[in-house]
Amino acid sequence: MLWTCRVLCSQAGPSPGGWKPLSFDGGAFHLKGTGELTRALLVLRLCAWPPLVTHGLALQAWSQRLLGSQLSGALLRASIYGQFVAGETIEEVRGCVQQLQTLGLRPLLAVPTEEEPDSAVKTGEAWYEGNLSAMLRCVDLSRGLLESPGPTGNILMQLKITALMSTRLCKELTSRVRRPGGSLELSPERLAEAMDSGQDLQVSCLNAEQTQHLQASLNRLHRVVQDTYEQLRRDAEAADRAGLAFGVKLVRGAYLDKEREVARLQGTEDPTQPDYKATSQSYSRCLELMLTQVSHRGSMCPLMVASHNEDSVHQATKRMWELGIPLDGPVCFGQLLGMCDHVSLALGQAGYAVYKSIPYGSLEEVIPYLIRRAQENQSVLRGARREQELLSQELRRRLLGRGLRVPH
Repeated sequence: MLWTCRVLCSQAGPSPGGWKPLSFDGGAFHLKGTGELTRALLVLRLCAWPPLVTHGLALQAWSQRLLGSQLSGALLRASIYGQFVAGETIEEVRGCVQQLQTLGLRPLLAVPTEEEPDSAVKTGEAWYEGNLSAMLRCVDLSRGLLESPGPTGNILMQLKITALMSTRLCKELTSRVRRPGGSLELSPERLAEAMDSGQDLQVSCLNAEQTQHLQASLNRLHRVVQDTYEQLRRDAEAADRAGLAFGVKLVRGAYLDKEREVARLQGTEDPTQPDYKATSQSYSRCLELMLTQVSHRGSMCPLMVASHNEDSVHQATKRMWELGIPLDGPVCFGQLLGMCDHVSLALGQAGYAVYKSIPYGSLEEVIPYLIRRAQENQSVLRGARREQELLSQELRRRLLGRGLRVPH
């Protein structure tokens, strides 16, 4: 991820009276309109239906043929697109960001790009260069959002390395570096020097085509991060004094089916946890490790707790208080736009830094991207039952005309 620089205003630290757990009972839903809640409930229930997710791309094509592009597009914009996407134009994205900010949330801009290893169209240099252009536009958009009136804090954008560089080459480099003794030719210092200088890189363990692609990929990465030169310079100086910085986006395992299938086809050991309980225990241990690192290394160890799990969020907030990590420190939380709002809103209202991942772009660009993400995260979508229950409760309360819920 890239941080677009903006100094955060200092927020209140941990309460001196003791840690108080946040309430994720949907009380913060009073901040959202009835139409938003109704759409959220409908879309989440649809996404929890496996046939719709599995055959999403085919159903989209069928809908366009049957209803026409205009009517089909209008239905998507009123439902799935409207729930999970910030918009298509700069004005629409800015409007979504401003709405998030009024709720105490922050934007994490997501360019809907990805590599398809078996596609000649989506693995060539021209495709990677197109992704670079999209990411540079995203950097410009981030800068424009910072210049908008009102408090913004940090504007983040998430960058997939495999949108700029071949997945196969990434795996090859990882394999080389992991070997005993590693490869000095692939040291972080040498790669960083090649990025900064633009000089030709010679790597004996790669063939000519791989070396050429690596050089082009490093050039693309350099062009994306140039706007953040001063931040990079400061980070590089700090890393040089105290070792490499270690920033982590800690994500729960959401790709179980895909990872297990790859392991089966390759005849390798299954890299995933055996069950949900083991996954939760592993995440908890990793979270404890990283929060301890943050308490020792501060800004040299930024952490995003990317989880929709209430227990994990409770653990993170409690340990932040116990370890003395301030709310405006290097720990933030991340969730998807349109999901887990009962957790995001509660965190935001309590003063924590919360980012919502907001894809943007046209229907043609974003809907296939969303369907593939849904297919990879079917277990997460099916597990959103509690959020659906809380949405139903809030809608029933409004329809029955009861008084406003007082947030905890």
